[in-house]
Amino acid sequence: MISYGPFYRTLLEKKITEYNLIFKQGVDAHTIHRMKHGKAITTTTLNTLCEILDCRVEDILEYVPDEE
Repeated sequence: MISYGPFYRTLLEKKITEYNLIFKQGVDAHTIHRMKHGKAITTTTLNTLCEILDCRVEDILEYVPDEE
């Protein structure tokens, strides 16, 4: 499963709010909603977030294996 935990840690480290991403950087609020609920985002969105946050992909998401 994909986790967006690193995304929220990156926001905290860079002192950037979701409000800033939505209203100042133009990130769709639906995208933030999808991430909060663990839903898929496009690679284009991932690229945009990396550009805005000046970070790497692993600073946005991580793979967490399902427990059996």
